[in-house]
Amino acid sequence: KKTDILVEIDTRKIGVSVTRAFHYPPADPYTVPEATALLTGKLEDIQLSAQNADPADAWQRSVLHVVAYDAQYADTVETAYGQLDSTITADTILFVTVTDGQDDFVY
Repeated sequence: KKTDILVEIDTRKIGVSVTRAFHYPPADPYTVPEATALLTGKLEDIQLSAQNADPADAWQRSVLHVVAYDAQYADTVETAYGQLDSTITADTILFVTVTDGQDDFVY
């Protein structure tokens, strides 16, 4: 598993992984089970990636950045994250960006 980018903030190394909360058709409600599956997979990958990092690149914290289609998707991601066991969320900060469907430029 891999981390998307390694950044430095105030001399601390931070591993950043990015994913998108989206399904088709986008107007259908995004569900907690969908968000839970997405977050669980990404958070497990983050832990594996951190464990396998080269010691020279080892980071102290991780960030999971979720690009959410709209506010409903973001709310669902937040709900699912709050229901996850702390062993999977440990040392990872969740950051959610709402694009209101205007995210073509990201991809």
